[in-house]
Amino acid sequence: MPGQFFHILLTIIYYLNSSLSIFQAIWYYRFYMKKPLVSVIIPVYNRAHLLKEAVSSVLAQTFKGFELIIADDCSDDRPKKVLGSISGAADADIKYIRLEKHSGMPGLVRNRGVETASSPVIAFLDSDDIWLPEKLEKQYSILTGTSKETALNSAERGESTPDYPLSGGKARICHTREKWLRSGRVVSQSSQRHKREGDIFEDSLWKCIIGPSTVMMEKALFESCGGFREDLEVAEDYELWLKVTASESVAYIDEMLTVKRAGEWEQLSEKYGQIEIFRINALKNLLEKGFFSSMPDREAAAKEVFSRKCMIYAAGCRKRGRDEEASAYQNLSIGLYS
Repeated sequence: MPGQFFHILLTIIYYLNSSLSIFQAIWYYRFYMKKPLVSVIIPVYNRAHLLKEAVSSVLAQTFKGFELIIADDCSDDRPKKVLGSISGAADADIKYIRLEKHSGMPGLVRNRGVETASSPVIAFLDSDDIWLPEKLEKQYSILTGTSKETALNSAERGESTPDYPLSGGKARICHTREKWLRSGRVVSQSSQRHKREGDIFEDSLWKCIIGPSTVMMEKALFESCGGFREDLEVAEDYELWLKVTASESVAYIDEMLTVKRAGEWEQLSEKYGQIEIFRINALKNLLEKGFFSSMPDREAAAKEVFSRKCMIYAAGCRKRGRDEEASAYQNLSIGLYS
């Protein structure tokens, strides 16, 4: 028996006044003392029928060193009940948290999940998306520079997860290619020409090019950027990735390891018909608060894109007869950030 394990085992038995048998103590150690290598956060609201597939795709991962956190935005359909019908859920490390009041803010719900996370590495999965089996394994290897076998052997021996910054990792954040499905049909991505790895800040200014369900990142990086904004119903991911990519290089796996699904169920990104106005206001907030002020090149790029976005949006408003709104955004474009 390894010395470290034996020492921990004796400590447990001692503090419990020897009230447990050695087998009970071993069970206690393995399930309560072993720290997960990755915390997976799934936010959910009234999608119990979809949550089952999302959770099943996590449990089917080849990488098993994770905890799964279900963050429920006060659903009416009680998604917790679904967990009991999922194969393997009873033996998995699953935490369920429920907000006391419905927020309608996906960033807030994800943030509550991160606050519950016990691992220094986090990954997000929306409740209507699914992962392919090797997603976590391949991302963890890139993020940490550690093979799955080495990481899981360390966890089995009771060793702690590595301190940060991680040595050997290619980046502090990694995302994957997505497969897009709408009502079961594949959606072509042939028109997507943006940059996906390395310094992707300028491309990220135009639109959200990192899907939350594709991401694995250091929890410390997430926290240093302030997490998701909790007052944005839409484009909270766009805003966070701008803060991340302003200073961090991004790793990318060019494999469809994430399946992004849309169907008959309501999606916030489609609730308002278009979401560009939310991106404009998110970028405006970052500029007004001086987020890029210590990065002159980033600030200049952000101001240029903001101005162009406002002009394009103003033109669209004018075309639709919303002249007052058009004038407001045209003035914003040529005034504050020209």
